[in-house]
Amino acid sequence: MKSNAKTSGIVVLAIFAAVLALTLITALRGWGYEYAGSMRDIKLGLDLRGGVSITYQAAGDTAPSQQDMADTIYKMQLRVEGYSTEASVYQEGANRITIDIPGETDANTVLRELGTPGTLIFCTDYENPDSSKALDGNDISGAQAGTDEKNNYVVIVSFTDEGQKKFSEVTKEIAGTGKPLYIIYDNQVISAPTCEAQITSPSCEISGNFTYETASNLASYIRIGALPVPLEELRSQVVGATLGSNAISTSLIAGAIGLLLICVLLIILYRIPGFAASLALIFYTGLIIVLLAVFRNEITLTLPGIAGIILSIGMAVDANVIIFSRIREEIGLSRSVEEAIKAGFSKALSAIIDGNVTTLIAAVVLYIFGSGPVKGFAITLALGILLSMFTALVITRLLIRAFYRIGLRDKKFYGETKPKKERNFLGKKNIFFAISGVVIAAGIAAMIIHGISSYALNFSLDFVGGTSTDVVFNENRSVEELEAEVKPDIVAAINSTDVSLTPVIGGNEVIIKTQELTQEQREALYSVLSDKYGIDVSKITYENISGTVSKEMSRSAILSVALAAVAMLIYIWIRFRDVRFASASVLALVHDVLVVIAGYALFRWTVGNTFIACMLTIVGYSINATIVIFDRIRENQAILGAKEDLKKVVNLSITQTLTRSVYTSLTTFIMVFVLYILGVTAIREFALPLMVGIVVGGYSSVCLSGAMWYLFRTKFGSKKKEA
Repeated sequence: MKSNAKTSGIVVLAIFAAVLALTLITALRGWGYEYAGSMRDIKLGLDLRGGVSITYQAAGDTAPSQQDMADTIYKMQLRVEGYSTEASVYQEGANRITIDIPGETDANTVLRELGTPGTLIFCTDYENPDSSKALDGNDISGAQAGTDEKNNYVVIVSFTDEGQKKFSEVTKEIAGTGKPLYIIYDNQVISAPTCEAQITSPSCEISGNFTYETASNLASYIRIGALPVPLEELRSQVVGATLGSNAISTSLIAGAIGLLLICVLLIILYRIPGFAASLALIFYTGLIIVLLAVFRNEITLTLPGIAGIILSIGMAVDANVIIFSRIREEIGLSRSVEEAIKAGFSKALSAIIDGNVTTLIAAVVLYIFGSGPVKGFAITLALGILLSMFTALVITRLLIRAFYRIGLRDKKFYGETKPKKERNFLGKKNIFFAISGVVIAAGIAAMIIHGISSYALNFSLDFVGGTSTDVVFNENRSVEELEAEVKPDIVAAINSTDVSLTPVIGGNEVIIKTQELTQEQREALYSVLSDKYGIDVSKITYENISGTVSKEMSRSAILSVALAAVAMLIYIWIRFRDVRFASASVLALVHDVLVVIAGYALFRWTVGNTFIACMLTIVGYSINATIVIFDRIRENQAILGAKEDLKKVVNLSITQTLTRSVYTSLTTFIMVFVLYILGVTAIREFALPLMVGIVVGGYSSVCLSGAMWYLFRTKFGSKKKEA
């Protein structure tokens, strides 16, 4: 029997080694000349590869029809393909269209060409086009550059059925007269060919002294035609590719270092189970990369998305720590290693499922109500949660059993935890409540003080609207020089005194924040920066956000956190069959949100587009830790009986899960800390409050959540039947 068990263990390990090797080869190198399945094959967002992103909104108070929106998107797609074959046009909501053009750096030129809806007309009377039988863009089915029988470049235009009839009538009228047929785009004549005979066919050729380029340009104007929906700019952004490449490289390094540190820590703390978990984590990381590459058409990796992956690696440790702690406890109760492994996975299952489902709820809410990069963060976080459950409950279990079967059966390879005497956490609850109250009160006071002269929090453009221009000067300039020399030039260029300049520490980079600038104001700003300060305009990055978008961002932040809290409350209420567990959980996470917001207020951290992601990550992380404690309270009530002193039950449950709480917080903190140390500015703005949230989440779970439940339970009576 032992021989058979050993053989099966070896087979399992061999199969896993082969699968792991295949996964890592695919993730690191891929297959074929296109590197299919590798990190090179992952679709990157503009914040990682550089380019222009513009969001338009349909003008007017009446929402356009879905057909008109679809037609506009199609014609805009044809137009932007001239900039890049990878350019994409997609609809957001009922009346918005976003255009992403990778590799493009001149947003002002793009906006000039795309910013107003084109009006295409074919007419015989230039002075009074409405009086003639005009065709318009909707009568054109296609246009492309080609060559005639003499290899001269021509423009081949094809018509719809209705357009063919109109064109036949028009050409009959002017055939042989020498009178031109004006092709007018945006009130400008772009071509004026003459016609020798009536044309009745479904297509025609426009000839002239064309080069391939001029023929292609004319075909492009004709093909695009009139946009069915008039558009106005809501938000535009230029992202430098340098920022993206730095973000990718530093994030990958941070991920590798963080993963290595966590693996070393797990092996030191948990020995064989820790080694098994480390292998599962490496497999988990490779699998995420492969899935992002495979589903590149559905998932676009953004800067917050990288943060979501690295964060999920840290959070993936949690399920393993819960299991290993349980195994050690079972060994400490004098069970055999085999029995302890089986019982450890069984008893940890409930806490793992409940904790991960609540975090998944936060990710789903974030995806539904977030936008752009925040959606990318939600997708990677959700993907990480699902894969972490799979690797912990399936892969780690298979590996631990395999190691046991090949002969690693001694208790020293797994460790043991003797039953612990409960610590009196509830006895210090008033101190904990007071500490939290002081921090939250300080945050409220800071918001009131700052709110008198400015905004209560240091809102970025995502929340207040405006234009942020990122400029790298040729030399380092002090704050005094910027205020005395550069600011007056900018004020004169844009004709506004609402200008602030913020130098980025450690370089020549300066962030210029202004009111929302028009296209003409942006061009004037670029002109003065180029002419007077020698700035390379192609390297300037900027973000322009209208007040409409910023208001929606604020509503989205509040709504997302509120809905996530309500959804979690309902889920915990159902699972624990006691609204007091749910109420205490939600109250603890509200505490965490308020404390982190206090940090934003006290230290003036920037509240940007990753703020919502940060808040909901903290919410999900905090409630995950709280549920582990509540799950143990529920279990101990069933074991010790309803008559047991509630204080003892709560204190014992917190004591039993304390190691798990510390280790999980530590491993997650390590991942985010490395990310903060090595990350670019945008990543660091996300990582810093997240580190605070991790510490606060661990603190509230251990010191506050149990005490809150105890107060609810004793103040509002007990139920006849406990879950």
